[in-house]
Amino acid sequence: MLYLQQVAVAYAGHTVVKDISLSLAQGQIGCLVGPSGCGKTTLLRAIAGFEPVAEGCISLQQQPVSNATVQLAPEQRHVGMVFQDFALFPHLSVADNISFGLLTASKATKAAKVKQLLQLVGLPDLGQRYIHQLSGGQQQRVALARALAPEPKVLLLDEPFSSLDTELREGLAREIRQILQQLHITAVMVTHDQNEAFAMADMIGVMEHGLLQQWATPYELYHKPHNRFVADFIGRGVLLPGTMLDSQQVQTSLGLFRQRYVSSAKPGDKVDVLIRPDDIVHDDSSGITAQVTDKAFRGSHIMYQLKLQSGEQVQCLALSHHNHAIGEQIGIRLDLDHLVLFPRS
Repeated sequence: MLYLQQVAVAYAGHTVVKDISLSLAQGQIGCLVGPSGCGKTTLLRAIAGFEPVAEGCISLQQQPVSNATVQLAPEQRHVGMVFQDFALFPHLSVADNISFGLLTASKATKAAKVKQLLQLVGLPDLGQRYIHQLSGGQQQRVALARALAPEPKVLLLDEPFSSLDTELREGLAREIRQILQQLHITAVMVTHDQNEAFAMADMIGVMEHGLLQQWATPYELYHKPHNRFVADFIGRGVLLPGTMLDSQQVQTSLGLFRQRYVSSAKPGDKVDVLIRPDDIVHDDSSGITAQVTDKAFRGSHIMYQLKLQSGEQVQCLALSHHNHAIGEQIGIRLDLDHLVLFPRS
């Protein structure tokens, strides 16, 4: 449904994003994440048709819409857009906001579409209200319904939850995902919140300095990051120093670990091993102990900051009934399904 091949976008001769390639099948939801200024919103605007491409090609349903010779206007791309500030019209009712883009439809068709979409987004009785009479979450649903009204091929969402309370974001992201799945609509969302991306996306792209560092499933990004930036940006974790004993074994302060595949590493090579908080298991019977230096209560779990005997720091996500004081020594063991190694820089 959506295919980007080596896309670059430039402003006044300055390249903002470059060499971006990714694809989404019909019904898939993709998210672009990364630090401020990495180019994710610029890329979204290029897909929408608001920015021309300097290089490469953007295709919708295998038809080029942006390349060196083609620049299809936004209104001709059948792409819907949900803006960061919702961009709703305060002088129009909810129903009139939703039907605003249905310019050629009859009055009856508009009314039927509005009724259908209000039901879909969970606001069946609010069609005659005005925008100021709605909560932030309700306004978000109206913005979504308005974007869906013209039946777009692809829906683009630019940080759609950034103005909402933190506790609303993840739940609303899941609700919108269910709506898009029900309609089998392809979507691309830009966000700076990883939890939103994990709740929404089938595929996530991590961007830095205008480059796509990795395009993968949420599981792959978390457990199989391509490089140090992705490992550091996605989730939490530490890089524990280690030394390769051979092409498959690495010695660390937490013990000797073996990876399943044969690497190009040589004996004596210095590496860093990615250790996530859920890789460290609290185990009182373990012979390895660590000192609690900090803790954060999270309801069902406690996030412990631990100091190893070697002085290195790791994190441990333990069930909250394992409540230990700062300064206390606790037993731990490593439960790694696979090793993620990076050469020591």
